[in-house]
Amino acid sequence: MRSILTSFLLLLSLEAHLQTDSPWLITAQNFDPNNYYGITVANGMIGLVSSPDPMRVKDVVLNGAYDNYQRGRVSNILKGFNFVNMNLDVDGNRISRKSISNYTQVLDMRNAELNTTFDVGDKISVSHRVMALRHLPYCALSIVEIKAKKDVTITPASVIEAPDMLQDVRNLYAEIDRPHVIIPLMSSVGKSPSGKYTVAATTSFVFEEKHGSEPRLIHEDWDYNMHLLKFTKKLKAGETYRFAVVGSVISSAHVADAHNEAERLTIYAALEKTDRLLKRHRAEWDKLWQSDIIIDGPVAEQRAVHSALYHLYSFAREGTALSLSPMGLSGLGYNGHVFWDTELWMYPPLLLLQPGMARSLLEFRYQLLDEAKQNAFSHGYRGAMYPWESTTTGQEETPVWALTGPFQHHISGCVSWAAWQYYLVTKDKTWLRDRGWPMLKEVADFWASRVERNGPGRYDINNVIGANEWQENIDNNAFTNGMAKTALEYATLAAKELGETADPDWMHVAQNIPILKFPDGVTKENATYDGVNIKQADVNLLAYPLSVITDPAQIKKDLDYYEPRMDAGGPAMGNAILSLLASRSGDNKRAYDLWVKSYLPNEVPPFGVLSETAGGTNPYFATGAGGFLQATMMGFGGLEIGPGGVTQRKVKLPAGWKSLKITGVGVEKKTFEVK
Repeated sequence: MRSILTSFLLLLSLEAHLQTDSPWLITAQNFDPNNYYGITVANGMIGLVSSPDPMRVKDVVLNGAYDNYQRGRVSNILKGFNFVNMNLDVDGNRISRKSISNYTQVLDMRNAELNTTFDVGDKISVSHRVMALRHLPYCALSIVEIKAKKDVTITPASVIEAPDMLQDVRNLYAEIDRPHVIIPLMSSVGKSPSGKYTVAATTSFVFEEKHGSEPRLIHEDWDYNMHLLKFTKKLKAGETYRFAVVGSVISSAHVADAHNEAERLTIYAALEKTDRLLKRHRAEWDKLWQSDIIIDGPVAEQRAVHSALYHLYSFAREGTALSLSPMGLSGLGYNGHVFWDTELWMYPPLLLLQPGMARSLLEFRYQLLDEAKQNAFSHGYRGAMYPWESTTTGQEETPVWALTGPFQHHISGCVSWAAWQYYLVTKDKTWLRDRGWPMLKEVADFWASRVERNGPGRYDINNVIGANEWQENIDNNAFTNGMAKTALEYATLAAKELGETADPDWMHVAQNIPILKFPDGVTKENATYDGVNIKQADVNLLAYPLSVITDPAQIKKDLDYYEPRMDAGGPAMGNAILSLLASRSGDNKRAYDLWVKSYLPNEVPPFGVLSETAGGTNPYFATGAGGFLQATMMGFGGLEIGPGGVTQRKVKLPAGWKSLKITGVGVEKKTFEVK
């Protein structure tokens, strides 16, 4: 296990790399473009992934839109048009990485802005700020400031490029003429790979000059996959020129007429003007950051916590019926599908700090309840059997070669677990009756039909894959059985809360589902488990987030047994759970070491983006961020969710922390503090 000293040295190294003392800024400079993992600015609907190239982004990810294209014969989340890229010519020469200096990128998490700065020789200094506007879910804003060091001619260009997956792309340009303004509109429209959806993007320049003195715009249509809109401006030495580009991307998965809506939204944003867009964007982030985790301790650790929170806030959005994939909106990892990663890992921090976002994640499951019931029917069961990998179809989207689709049944319990947690935190009985109860009831019916009734204490759940996916088609998996018991109990509690009649068979089944043990009393992961290394925590989940095991001695016994069997190649959240349990047991040194191990080895350059495993290369692993935040809030912060809502147990902080404050918790926006 990594010692505290080794962890501290790694943190010092990271601190030096970031070159900032701010808990809100992540700085990247002097980085290797061949070892670059982009940071994402997102608003819960669109994700803009940074690039090592100046004035470019790598990808635009569009939430809620899926189609089939060359990946596993299943639906995949779509890339949208890359509508925030720019070109810049200086005295007739196109800038590139090779022609600039002092290249720095800074993510301002407080305001959700990526600011890139650089110099072009001794001629100009450039600032390029990009954000996915929080108040306008389909819109992005880029603000460019160019300071001339000597007399110079600049030619900036707004570029729209089509990703390879989009078909039948058409590029258009128009101007809307009004007495007080001319609104340029550059648009691209295409079809998703199967032709199922139309995807559209539109951009417009926003100038500060008075009407009539704006620069002359020239539209160039290069090919079907790229076109641009440019202007030329002469600057005097010492002059600073500022302009902006607003744009929108949307699909017919969201609205019936994507092309017209993209243009309308861009017109709206363009006429709002830059300062007003900035003000409203920042006001929305101000609201989000009223719910924060504040560490009086090492700045690098505070920044890591802010980064995890920032990404979850960026990837989710209140008022939708959309959920979270393991990689959020940072790329196409896991095809953008929704797994248990949402309910068990990313959802709990959001439930505590942003209940509105948590409700959106549950609405995704509620609206797909009928499809889950059909899935149960197809497998010969009653009730609702949620798919292991889901998209907006609600049907199983796991590639056929992965056995997790047919056999990883604990996902259904995770959904009902999350539903009951939402009620405990919000006490929203109307939601419970209209949304929560239908899910809880149907999942309980599923488990009652799923067990094999082999006698008292032998209501077995056979032929499953548990949280430790390295062991397939096993019997009586600890986590699966524990989640089934929990789901049956929660459905019974919900019925009582609503004055409904619970099926008495639910509790009968729950009381007869076995949790296996070795002869020495250690909880056994499954009927044939023999002590081999595991992918991630499984048994330990029975103590948290479940409460199937509550005896401190048993929790420690299981922790001591399974921690050394956690494979270094497993995902980050396993160590987070072990950290939380160690913290609750009072072993702060162990808890801190595991907490550091749950995120620091997984950070990749230059922004500290979290990979799924140590040494991994995937986009941002939001699942890991969720586990890391739970270890922080429920471990070191002592927060618990129970019949009394959100409460706090007595805990101790790591040695290097003076205090931990968690603000804006629950619907009452409470503050909890540990000193």
